[in-house]
Amino acid sequence: MEILISILRFIGIIFLVLMVFNLMIIVHEWGHFLAGRWRGLYIDRFQIWFGKPIWKKTYNGVQYGLGSIPAGGFVSLPQMAPMEAIEGSVEEGESPAKDLPPITPLDKIIVAVAGPLFSFLLAVAFAVVVWAVKKPVSESVGTTTIGGIVENSPAEKAGLKPGDTITFVDGKQVERFQGMNSSIMWTIISSENDDIEVDLVRPGVGEMTVTVKRPAEAEAVEVDGGWLRKTWTYVSKRPPLRTIGVYPQVSPVVGRVLENSPAEAAGLEAADVIKAINDTAVSTPREVGEYDWKSGETVSLTLLRNGEEVKTEIIPRVPEVGGEKPLLGVVWDAEGIRTLVRENPITQVVNSFNSIVKTLGAVFSPKSDVSAGHLSGPVGIMGLYYDLFQHEEGWRLALWFSVLLNVNLAILNMLPFPVLDGGHIVMATVEWVRKRPIPFKVLEVVQTAFVLFLLGFMAFVTLKDVGDRVPEGDNGAAPPKETRFLPLEKDPA
Repeated sequence: MEILISILRFIGIIFLVLMVFNLMIIVHEWGHFLAGRWRGLYIDRFQIWFGKPIWKKTYNGVQYGLGSIPAGGFVSLPQMAPMEAIEGSVEEGESPAKDLPPITPLDKIIVAVAGPLFSFLLAVAFAVVVWAVKKPVSESVGTTTIGGIVENSPAEKAGLKPGDTITFVDGKQVERFQGMNSSIMWTIISSENDDIEVDLVRPGVGEMTVTVKRPAEAEAVEVDGGWLRKTWTYVSKRPPLRTIGVYPQVSPVVGRVLENSPAEAAGLEAADVIKAINDTAVSTPREVGEYDWKSGETVSLTLLRNGEEVKTEIIPRVPEVGGEKPLLGVVWDAEGIRTLVRENPITQVVNSFNSIVKTLGAVFSPKSDVSAGHLSGPVGIMGLYYDLFQHEEGWRLALWFSVLLNVNLAILNMLPFPVLDGGHIVMATVEWVRKRPIPFKVLEVVQTAFVLFLLGFMAFVTLKDVGDRVPEGDNGAAPPKETRFLPLEKDPA
């Protein structure tokens, strides 16, 4: 029964992902379609996804279809530019599109702008919905306080400590740990400096500044296996992004309890927040882990459960499998406490705009670690939607991500490259200035060249997206040590 439920859940999530993803494609292309109708352009087809149609139907002279390659979509407008290389040609007898009259550069610009405009309007609509239902924000995103340091990391070598609150990175004020706007992680990732200056406030010390040095390049890890596995790992693995080895401080929130553990016996539940141990307040998982637990000794825990304070007793013990010291049997929620916030729609759209601008700036910067190998295509985007929908607040997160994605879709399509809407605008502007059309052969060569480039780039990022989902194997590393509690023998009495 559990397997059937899992299968149905998987199918349901996939359906939701396809619905949301295709909605964005349809709205974008609908903008081109309506603008084309308004300006009197001839329309061949309206197709979602590329490739040979697996379903098609002609209505009012327009062939509507669903392609076989799940990436993007298009409205075929023969009077705009030659696009057969990516859209394919209409089958003989299905289209009367011959000797069509030329259209004005203004018509081309209006039709090209309409797609990104509709994507932007959809982003605004999503932002209004997010404002109405609120957006979940976790401690791991919103804090600027360090909760943990990786051993031998650049942060540890620079003297950073858990409990430090970071205020500036590279002279830029930070307001959150994760994300794209004013965040610690993004400022570090996108830094163009070898050494990063970190301003912080340390409890009991005050303000101070430390310099975190860039670590030496790590040696490549030899991949076990044949040439096929080695080649796959090489082409699908994303380049490493710069980190300094710090983790955000979060509250001790129970993610799950181990089977047969003291936590299970004490009745601890997922989302419980441990507030005190024997009436001694604790605020981080590190403080709970560093408590002087004694096997077999009863300990009082104060919990926050559904907004109410609950007290319980627990008897820690050493796990029977892989145990070295007394444990509770709790796996912490890495995100900490989650809260719902109501964010202004304009703020959401502006932040989304800033995110894509910063990403593009980092990709094209020769000094940044961010490269084209870190970008994602349709497979990666749908995979991220799948991950979001599995979250407890998945539908809210998916709505928020849709704001970001639609703004990105609008901006990327306005880039001045042939095939993209921005390219159509540039070519129409050139035609307007020259007062005569660009030769058809020139358009055909330029469009085809950039189509091939686009298809190659899509294949490149798709390899990376698939690589993110395929396990690399252990590469000869020792498997992690298992910690497991066994059922306790019942007292015969």
